[in-house]
Parts: sequence; structure tokens; C-alpha cells
Amino acid sequence: MFDSLYASGPSAEAADDLMLFGQFVGDWEFDVVNYLPDGTKQEGTGEWDFRWVLGGHAIQDVWMVPPPAEQKESGKPFTGYGTTVRFLDPNNAGRWHCVWNGIASGQVLQFSAGKVGDEIILERQSEDGIGRWIFDQVKPDTFHWRAVESKDGGETWQLQQEFFVRRLARD
Repeated sequence: MFDSLYASGPSAEAADDLMLFGQFVGDWEFDVVNYLPDGTKQEGTGEWDFRWVLGGHAIQDVWMVPPPAEQKESGKPFTGYGTTVRFLDPNNAGRWHCVWNGIASGQVLQFSAGKVGDEIILERQSEDGIGRWIFDQVKPDTFHWRAVESKDGGETWQLQQEFFVRRLARD
């Protein structure tokens, strides 16, 4: 099964378009800040791993808070643990479908994504409002990620979570 899932690189027919998220393939560590409704913060660390999958037509990532080594050592359960599959929308050039499966939270969220200026914005609409996950300040070995939500149609945004991400050393 894993031989069918994993791919060694992007599909040749869409390699350039796939690099929007393909640039993240590899292993990363991050510091996370969760902004709680009462105004307090929770801080921690995590690991985020990106891989080519499905014949190089998609990118799948897994992120874990705390990182697996820390979780194993401390015995603490994962507080954030899940996977996202990201693939190009065949009917809408430059757009992506992204589906987050939150193992720890039990959430399944679907986003539409694309590049807007210097940012990569994933957006979803729900009865609660608009949610965005935003990749910004992207460099080869670092990036910033944040989750924001608007309950008033995009007039105001509330920061919910942010990651300060660093690429792990390559072997």
C-alpha cells in the first residue's frame, strides 16, 4: 500500500503548478501558539512532515504536537495530530483542494486554496463563519503559518493559532 501512496516527486504533467505546496516537502519543526477565547495563550512545539503522494499528483502532510520523540519520552498524549491531503483542482487553474483530518480533534475540514500575493491562503466557509489557514514569510528553510477566523463575513479576523516553522536538517 505505501508503495502506491508515496511518490518520489511531482507528476511531470503539472510539476510547476504542484510546487506551490511541493516546496514544503520534507520535515519541519515548529513552535506553536494557540490563542484561547479567554485571551490566554498555550505554547508548545511540534513536527510537520510533507510528502509527495498519489503518483506525485498530491502532497500529504502530518503534523503532531508535541513532536513524536517528545511524546514518546514524556508519555503525554498528542494534543494536535492530523493530516492534510492537498491536490490541484482540475476544473480551476491555480486552485487546490485541501482536506484536513484532525485525529486528535475529530474534525474534518475542507478548504479551497491558492496563492494571493506573497501568501498561500486556504479558505473554508461554514455556518460559524470563514476560516483561513495562511502560509506566509515563506523561505526555503522557514515559514510562518496562521489560522484566523471571521464571524462577520470577513470584516474582522481573530487569530486562533500560529506556527513558526523551521526545516529540519537534511540527511
